[in-house]
Amino acid sequence: MLENLDLSQTINNEDYKMSMKTLEVKIGELQRRAWELKIPIILVFEGWHASGMGEDINRFILPLDPRGFDFHTMTRPCYEELLKPFLLRFWARIPVEGRIGVFDRSWYSRAIIEHFGKEKDEIALENALEEINYFERQLADDGYLILKFFLHISEKEQKERFKEIKKRDIPLILDEYQGKNGIEQDFIEQYDEYLPVVEKILESTDVPNAPWTIVEANDRNFAVLKIMVTVAHAIETYIEKVTRTPGQQTIKYLDIGTVNLPLLNGSILEKTDLSKSISVEEYREAKKLYQHRLENLQYELYKKKRSVVIVFEGWDAAGKGGDIHRLVEELNPRLYRVVPVGSPNDTEKAHHYLWRFCEAVPMAGHITIFDRSWYGRVLVERVEGFSTEEEWRRAYREINEFEKILTDAGTIILKFWLHIDEETQLERFESRMKDPEKRWKITEEDWRNRNKWDDYKVAVDEMLQKTSTTGSPWIVVESRDKRYSRIKVLKTVAENLEKELNT
Repeated sequence: MLENLDLSQTINNEDYKMSMKTLEVKIGELQRRAWELKIPIILVFEGWHASGMGEDINRFILPLDPRGFDFHTMTRPCYEELLKPFLLRFWARIPVEGRIGVFDRSWYSRAIIEHFGKEKDEIALENALEEINYFERQLADDGYLILKFFLHISEKEQKERFKEIKKRDIPLILDEYQGKNGIEQDFIEQYDEYLPVVEKILESTDVPNAPWTIVEANDRNFAVLKIMVTVAHAIETYIEKVTRTPGQQTIKYLDIGTVNLPLLNGSILEKTDLSKSISVEEYREAKKLYQHRLENLQYELYKKKRSVVIVFEGWDAAGKGGDIHRLVEELNPRLYRVVPVGSPNDTEKAHHYLWRFCEAVPMAGHITIFDRSWYGRVLVERVEGFSTEEEWRRAYREINEFEKILTDAGTIILKFWLHIDEETQLERFESRMKDPEKRWKITEEDWRNRNKWDDYKVAVDEMLQKTSTTGSPWIVVESRDKRYSRIKVLKTVAENLEKELNT
């Protein structure tokens, strides 16, 4: 891909200036139009060191309204970022609807440096590239326009530029924390060694929804104009696509892929035995036993740097709050966090729906408990019509990929669906209405949701079947008897953590 490029192409200064006048006006107009249409745009800049990336990016962003773009330089991750799965730090930086995110180096450079580097771990690099393809496809499916540029210069040109840089006493690495040696420096200076790695990355991640544009960067005028023309054409084309009349568009439902999923051939919920119960004495004894085990396991998790994500979903009044309370009752609050998930706010709505959950993913050695979660996309949003059919159908694959990224990084995932029947829910609703101290738990929305029980039941069954994977299976909890429900959760968490930690 790189070796056959013609790097001799040049543009003289006069032609460059004339072309830039037209392109700068065009880019500014397109930025404003993308803002009006709420089109989020991601521009990724990668390339060889000394390829002129900083100068070229600066020439590109000068015509932009600074209120409408964010600039990110992706250098060495901070301590907390290193304790989370690789891609989450990039999820945190994706732009909101209508804005442009400009990445001066990105997940690609970090994948090479952090997953390949001196260790030459090709499997780790391949896994990172697979996750990157998930990431970019999910954003593109959600309406993001993604453009990726690789600035290519010859090894000879790079050496000449290094000489000039050293004469001017400019540091090759501007991040003060990188140091003068190590992997970062190797990546800069070992052109021949990294050429095949770069080629492999470009080939394996050059996809229609996030294509690479190779920029011949020996001549800086040519490089800047190629970037400007490519961006202008891509935004124009995308705007034309999203502003077509509905009759001109053909909606295609995407194959949820990634795993072989069973057909929906019966209800998992209907097969659940809700008659299970335990006595008060059994409950007290088991609660004390499992809470003590979990207290010790929490410190083992911390020592072994294993993170845990526990998801609670279930019917309204199924007892999620009570189960979570018993789960954390004896834990150290410094090492766990409970995240209640409600309706997204305006900022969260302006991002991909998974964005708001990335910050809450725990660091290594910590636990995050989600009281409702990303499964709202295939439950509430599906049933209430807050997402389109294409969006919620696509979400099954996206959720499986998201959870695979977490488990591949060593995160333990446990997902509980707390199940009760309609009669039990009605009894609990009425009981809460009669109790002044619990009346706050019941809202008009709870009653409305109850009227759509059958619709939710179909959605829950499909969710359980299509998102229960080997790495993160669903556990259905029989919750008519609250004591039984709480002990099953405590026991399941304790036994799974013991298995994962080999204790």
